[in-house]
Amino acid sequence: MAERFGPVVQASCPTGRGPGKVNLRDFLILIGVCLTWAANNVISKIVVAEWHVPPLLYAALRFAIVLLATLPWLLPIPRPTWRILLVGLLMGGGSFAILFVGLQTVTPSEAAIVSQAGVPITTLLSIIMLGERIAWRRALGITLTLVGVLLVVWEPGFAVSSGMLLILASAFFASLGAVLMKQMDEIAPLRFQAWVGLMGFAALTPLTFILENPQWSVIEAAGWPFLAALLFSALIVSVVAHTAYYVLIQRYEANLLSPLTLITPLATIGLGVAITGDRLDAQMIAGSAIALTGVLIVAVRRTRAPIPQAQEHS
Repeated sequence: MAERFGPVVQASCPTGRGPGKVNLRDFLILIGVCLTWAANNVISKIVVAEWHVPPLLYAALRFAIVLLATLPWLLPIPRPTWRILLVGLLMGGGSFAILFVGLQTVTPSEAAIVSQAGVPITTLLSIIMLGERIAWRRALGITLTLVGVLLVVWEPGFAVSSGMLLILASAFFASLGAVLMKQMDEIAPLRFQAWVGLMGFAALTPLTFILENPQWSVIEAAGWPFLAALLFSALIVSVVAHTAYYVLIQRYEANLLSPLTLITPLATIGLGVAITGDRLDAQMIAGSAIALTGVLIVAVRRTRAPIPQAQEHS
């Protein structure tokens, strides 16, 4: 599940060895995927912040639909079983649930940039867990990304909001899941979606009743727009867009596609400013420019580590 906010993944992306350039049809597909992810980032903000749908409940319902849609691909169980269960929990019940909670107080634009921290996090985890080595250019990219993210989250009084910390935690869980996926055999996209859906639904269903005591009247009040948002998020974003991206990442080199997915955070910022009234001041612009430059440097360097794909992710 990868619509998050640019190159922060919801799944491990195999480093493909395909053509050296993207043909027009596939490029247009990638553009459509990125715009779909960006639109969903803003829609998710509206669902949890304006319609006041409990975020854990929203995530649980989304994963329930994903699971139903991908149920035929659930078996056979990817091996080792414990690893796919853990990955599914990290990317489903962990990353997305925390992301939706953070979106209650963080704008889509802010979350789009803060989530870019997942790129250096994935690289650093790859160094620790996979023995990845990095050259000075990627180290520079990591530093720039973190500096840009820090500039976006910084508030007067040397404080960072709890919402920003939740977005960072969401990026960490997604990155950890991506690195763990790299240590498994390749999994068919729909089978992976099925297990993320299963683990997300299994983990979040009891949590929403324990922690949120959801008021179903809120969903009733939101009406058919909520149903449309839910189906869009589960079917169009998770099943269709993610699967299309995985097909592309198997056809082309990951470091060729990953920079192009920066369209997602840029489109999220644009939609956030236009639809949810996100701030776009000098601090936000400078932080975004620095962070995305760092992401670009990291993304274009060849690596054995998982290339984080475009949060969402979410």
